Amino acid sequence: MRLNQLLGTEFPFIQGGMANIATGTFAAAVSNAGALGLIGAGGMSAEQLREQIHICRSLTDKPFGVNIMLMNPDAPKMAEIVVEEKVPVVTTGAGNPGAYVPMWKEAGIKVFPVVPAVVLARRMASLGVDGIIAEGTESGGHVGEMTTMALVPQVVDAMKEYNNIPVIAAGGIADGRQLLAAFALGACGAQIGTCLLVSEECPIHENYKQAVLKAKDSDTIVTGRIAGVPVRILKNKMARNYVAREKAGADKMELEHYTLGSLRRAVFDGDTETGSLMAGQVSGMLTEVRPLRTIFEELNAGCAARLTQLEQE
Repeated sequence: MRLNQLLGTEFPFIQGGMANIATGTFAAAVSNAGALGLIGAGGMSAEQLREQIHICRSLTDKPFGVNIMLMNPDAPKMAEIVVEEKVPVVTTGAGNPGAYVPMWKEAGIKVFPVVPAVVLARRMASLGVDGIIAEGTESGGHVGEMTTMALVPQVVDAMKEYNNIPVIAAGGIADGRQLLAAFALGACGAQIGTCLLVSEECPIHENYKQAVLKAKDSDTIVTGRIAGVPVRILKNKMARNYVAREKAGADKMELEHYTLGSLRRAVFDGDTETGSLMAGQVSGMLTEVRPLRTIFEELNAGCAARLTQLEQE
C-alpha cells in the first residue's frame, strides 16, 4: 500500500515537521496541495500548538498531522492536546513515544515515529505504531549517522517481523529519481523537507530561501557530532565557529552560545551569518522557488518517467 492510500492524501508525501517553520498555515498549504502537512511543535508551547491546530483546521479540510519533539518540556501536554483536538496523524522525534501510543491509538490517531537506526525502528514497532519514518543523515536538522540508502532497506527488512509495518523514507529526496529509489528500497512513500523550504508558501525569510538556492552539493555541515547532538545546516559563520570550538574541546555551555535562538534568527530575521540554516544535502539540487503543488507533481511525474526509462533501457 502506498503512503497516500494509508493517509488519504493525493501524493505519497509527508512534509517534515520543521520547528519554527511548519506552522498551521504552512501545514494547511501542504495538505491543500495534496501531501500530508505537519505542524512542527518543536519550538512551541502546548497552547501555541493548540492555536496552530485551530489555524490549520480553519484553512483545510484535508488530513494533516502534528510532529511532537519528545524532548520538549510540554510534550506530555501536547500528547493530550492532539487527542483533544482529534488530530489524525502524529509523528515523533527525539525520544520514545511509548507512554503516549496507547492513548493515541485509542483515539484513532495514526502514529509514525522518526528513527535514525534499525534498533529504534524495532522498539517503535513493538509499540504498535502505524509506520516508521526512516530518516537518513542526508536530511536537514537533527540527524543520525546512517544514510538513507543504507537505513531504509534494513528497516524494511526488520519490519517483516512486525507484520510488514510500512516504512517511509526521509533524507535526500528532492526529485523523481530519488523518490523512485525510495520505492525500490521498499518504502511506501517519502517525508520531504528541504525541497519545501524553497516553496512559494514556505514562511521562512527570503534570505534563508536564497541561501538554500545558492547552496552547492557540499555546502552543508553537521554541527554537534562530538557533543552527541548532530544537526545538519548550511555552512556559514556560526557553523564554522561552532565546529572549530567543538573540535577545540569547548563545553556544552559555550557551544550553546552559538546556537541559542539561532534557528529563529534564520527563519524570522533572515540572519544568514549567525542563524542556523537547517537544510539537507539536496540543497545543491534546488534552483528555483515553486508552488508546493508543482513540487509534488514534478516529484511524482519524475518518478514515473524515470521508471519508464529504466524499463526501456
